[in-house]
Amino acid sequence: MRRRDHNIFANATSLLICGLLAGVVVAAAAFPAAAMSGLAAKAGGETFAQLPSELKDFSSPQITRIYASDNKTQISQFYDEFRSDVPLKDISKPMRDAMVAAEDREFYNHNGVDLKGVARAFVNNSGKSESKQGASTITMQYVRMSLAYSATNPQEVVDATKDTPKRKITEMKYALQVEKELSKDQILERYLNIAPFGNQAYGVFAASQVYFNKKPKDLTAGQAAMLAGMVKAPTSFNPTTKGGYEQIKQRRDNYIIPAMVEMGSLTAAQADKAKKEAIPRQVKPVGNGCVSVANNNWGFFCDYFYRWWMSQEAFGATPYDRERRLKSGGYRITTTMDLGAQADARKRIGDKISDKNKNALLLAATEPGTGKVRLLAANRKYKLPDPAHPNPLSSDKKKAKAGVRATYPNTTNPLLSGGGDISGYQAGSVFKIFTIIAALEKGYPLAYPIRAEKRYKSGYIISRSNDSACPGTHFWCPSNSGGGGEGLYDMHSAFAKSINTYFVPLEEKVGAENVVAVAKRFGVQFRVKQDADFANDPVAANQWGAFTLGVSASTPLDMANAYATLAGDGMYCEPTPIERITTQDGDKLDVGKPRCIRATSKDVARAALDAARCPVGDSAQMGRCGGATARATKATVKHPVFGKTGTTDADKTAALIAGTTSLVVAGYLVNPDWPDHRDRMSHDIVNPAVYQTLADFMKGKPKEQFKEPENRKIAYGDQKSIPNVTCDSIDDARSRIEGAGFEVSIGSAIESDCPAGTAAGTDPDGRTIKGGFVSIRPSKGKTQPPTGPGGPGQPSGPPKPPGR
Repeated sequence: MRRRDHNIFANATSLLICGLLAGVVVAAAAFPAAAMSGLAAKAGGETFAQLPSELKDFSSPQITRIYASDNKTQISQFYDEFRSDVPLKDISKPMRDAMVAAEDREFYNHNGVDLKGVARAFVNNSGKSESKQGASTITMQYVRMSLAYSATNPQEVVDATKDTPKRKITEMKYALQVEKELSKDQILERYLNIAPFGNQAYGVFAASQVYFNKKPKDLTAGQAAMLAGMVKAPTSFNPTTKGGYEQIKQRRDNYIIPAMVEMGSLTAAQADKAKKEAIPRQVKPVGNGCVSVANNNWGFFCDYFYRWWMSQEAFGATPYDRERRLKSGGYRITTTMDLGAQADARKRIGDKISDKNKNALLLAATEPGTGKVRLLAANRKYKLPDPAHPNPLSSDKKKAKAGVRATYPNTTNPLLSGGGDISGYQAGSVFKIFTIIAALEKGYPLAYPIRAEKRYKSGYIISRSNDSACPGTHFWCPSNSGGGGEGLYDMHSAFAKSINTYFVPLEEKVGAENVVAVAKRFGVQFRVKQDADFANDPVAANQWGAFTLGVSASTPLDMANAYATLAGDGMYCEPTPIERITTQDGDKLDVGKPRCIRATSKDVARAALDAARCPVGDSAQMGRCGGATARATKATVKHPVFGKTGTTDADKTAALIAGTTSLVVAGYLVNPDWPDHRDRMSHDIVNPAVYQTLADFMKGKPKEQFKEPENRKIAYGDQKSIPNVTCDSIDDARSRIEGAGFEVSIGSAIESDCPAGTAAGTDPDGRTIKGGFVSIRPSKGKTQPPTGPGGPGQPSGPPKPPGR
């Protein structure tokens, strides 16, 4: 708030300056074209002529408004000063007239400086009167505020606003020049848009919103007179305070409205009516930022937008610069948030879990091929915790002991997109897709077979004391969820059933460091320092065997966009919350447009996606699935679909990612306050929330099939005949198969016509991938059926004692 000028010419210095200035003002009034030349020099010497007269270009701070993808629904707004410029034609005539009546009744009769006003103020302020008068015209006031807004350092702000004779003379010089360059209507329009009205309202648009919840063009005479009366001293004339209410009512009824009658703006009857208009004692709350979104369910998206903006160097070299630009630039920002999808996701979450549950159900969705983020939803309200009803203590007992509060039911933490204290969550087997991609890139086809074991002895070294170490060794020996799972698998069937002991040996073959590199290309952020240390060091990453099982922290947004890269034909597009950004002048900025790079080849992306159809109950085009971990997904979505489930040790996280060519949704069920919690997360909660949200989005859209790779060898590879080793010794069989270029393992024994201990056959038999795994099945021999009184195959009973 800027204090109005009082006691301007109250000392001898002022008297001298006033005398010098009088000639200049008279000259300016009588001879505008010559005022700054010879007459000015004669009147006031060279001092006045040497003062600057060209105002710097400036833009007063404007509200930036954030909209949903429909470009109509406002999500939030950001501002330093609540202001939005409007043209004079959109400001009611009573408002224009009231401002002139309140601040400068000679506005249309002077050239920027009111000589009579100067003289009147000088006479009044030189006497004993306690009421001091100012001499500032509307033009001079506009100049003063312009100088303050165009200041480049704090001293310039002080010089523009400090109550000194020198400042007053400078304003007059600028005002004379402004009146030459702008029409009276242009000056009045700019003044109405820059003036402060108190209660966070700057400019007439903000004032009409805050005090009357209407547009400036709809302001009545009584409302306009009240607003105009506030500009002189917004704090003193604040109607929401007891003293301010009385003062502004007196100023409106006894000073401004009578002046409007005197000026011919109002009739006596209109004036009486205006005085009867109510003066508000309360104002409309003015929201600012994401904590005041119109709908709490939109807050996580708003927060993601804000963090995105703050990360963009295009908006300034420093975070301070970027925030100032956001809060003062007056942008119209249309985001990618789909209102329908956001509402549907929030409903589906609410159907499965309460807002007051300590566990968080998080859904994020992006659009393949663009990276546009369509929804971010959680069973949390995005708002600051209520001090009167605080969140409960953290479920982590150590945090609770220290007084740390949980993130439910209210939080402003970026649970879905990461940032601040949120580094992400382990999501389990959804990371196996990166191993498939790395293997395909290395030339291993989808049909690449590996005989999976119940427990696999890897070459990855871990601590001997680790539960996952092979007994008596320092080698990591992972097993499958629930045990079992042994058998011959390829990428389709292993992904369908999420076979750990397939993916770990596959990771060994392609190199764990290459799997990690794929994840980086697909947008995994590695926000945890330990994860980042592994990811950024290929030597360390080479020993990160558990990476394929999803032990690295990620967010739902990370993984939705990673899987969307597959549906985008291998083009990774940075996630973005932006559809378009428009300046006040209607120019569109390039910032926020999809920025995409090729993360992998089209054929690799299409092949990996084909394998990813299996876990969600769809049919692969180039292989056999043989199972599904989230079969209901396809049946519910009713479109070609792909994705993957994920579960961590002891079910501390449950995840599902499901997508089509139009949208990919990732859902995590986690405890964001305590990663090492004791709950078992249920897929019965997260899975339906994900696939029903996807189904809601896809309803009514045409079914679009996924594309197949152009080179089908990526699916089937080069096929080669396997030597027939039936009834060979195991050693001979191994030698012949290895000699043919295959890798050999020894499988479980089976009954056959071959002698026990020899090779009964191979799995697979006939043909398989060149260089692939072939398992030799040892023979148990042929079991002879028992004989006895019951006949063949029947037990003969216990033997009789000899001699009896």
